[in-house]
Amino acid sequence: MTTPQEQAAEPPVPAANSPTAAERIVALDFIRGIAVLGILFANITAFAHPVLAYYWPGALPGGGSAADQAVWLFQFVFVDGKFRGLFTLLFGAGMVLFLERARTQGKGRGLQARRLFWLLLFGLAHFALLFVGDILFTYALAGFVALLMTGWKARTQLWTGLAWYILASLALAALTGSQAALEADPALRSHPAIAAQWQAMEEGARIQIAEAEEARKVYGDGSLPDILAYRMREQGGMLAQSVFIVLIETLPLLLIGMALYRLGFFSGGLDRARMKSWSWIGLIGGVLGSLALGWWTMAAGFPFYLTQFTFNGASALPRLPMIFGLAGLLVLAAPAAARGWLGQRIIAAGRMAFSNYIGTSVVMTLVFQGWAGGLFGLLSRAELLAVVLLGWVLMLAWSLPWLARFHYGPLEWLWRCLTYGRLFAFRR
Repeated sequence: MTTPQEQAAEPPVPAANSPTAAERIVALDFIRGIAVLGILFANITAFAHPVLAYYWPGALPGGGSAADQAVWLFQFVFVDGKFRGLFTLLFGAGMVLFLERARTQGKGRGLQARRLFWLLLFGLAHFALLFVGDILFTYALAGFVALLMTGWKARTQLWTGLAWYILASLALAALTGSQAALEADPALRSHPAIAAQWQAMEEGARIQIAEAEEARKVYGDGSLPDILAYRMREQGGMLAQSVFIVLIETLPLLLIGMALYRLGFFSGGLDRARMKSWSWIGLIGGVLGSLALGWWTMAAGFPFYLTQFTFNGASALPRLPMIFGLAGLLVLAAPAAARGWLGQRIIAAGRMAFSNYIGTSVVMTLVFQGWAGGLFGLLSRAELLAVVLLGWVLMLAWSLPWLARFHYGPLEWLWRCLTYGRLFAFRR
């Protein structure tokens, strides 16, 4: 949900005597590769179960085993939202990269707007045909707004993005936290002025659980036309939620990504020792904060609204320093990783992040939906780890050989041709 925007930005190839520029590109490709692998881990439960199970273990058959709950905790702390955050930072960096290249060709925001238009259409198609968890549509919406902010000073973008993200996260945490507090206090729920509100919340939870059960039947037993019709009829409202996600997360992180690129974060322009120290502080601090929230939720037995509060509300605050920490450490690790066989394959996967992101949805559709592999709703969270590993192997196996024969990934090439309105050389 995604890196493709930045990935296909294609900055000018640096001069051979410019290691800083070359290192910058390696770092971006390396982070993209890690992110596209991680996003499969984040999305796997939503591919294999109703969307409600993505954050609430109670939606799994039987409520999930102890092993499932442990996997939920690991995903909550180390995976969920973190790789989406990396994608969003890179999306912002990619907009700056693309505009820099466009200006060298005498073009500007109009060409970027055209790219975003095609990204929006790709996102709509991805949602309608493959996966309700699409992020391309969200990124396109955020990108159109961000075009109005590309002329801001880098520090203005950075501080605006940080303040925006923190204030939006606090507001969302307050909203979901009030529901969790009501859920936890029987005396408060019985108060005459509150009773009607609690009844509405109970009904809302019952509706979500019933919808999840209906989705399990359709995706598990239905034909492909049945699933596509259900998605547009019953789940189309998830597209409208994209506007909300843009406002509370995507746009502020996108602004931060723009600023970080311009300030030299991705290109080695910052002091490496300080960057390493602050990255570790951010990562460890974010892990501890997320672990406290996740452990609290698991120890309480995953109450519906408490889980919603921790997963969709409070987790955004420790997530931000984790995203910064991960990005910084990956930037520092990229040059050495690029010299190893695994690092080279991760970088190739990053260069083809758009194709890998959509390709993953195709593979997972074939594995899980009832008309194909038929595993929808059957595998536990722990068992899904094997499917994640399979997806990682496929991405790492095909990306490098493909790029040895072709200039671009297949979808990267198509997007580039549509953006510029002409055909580009494909085969090397």
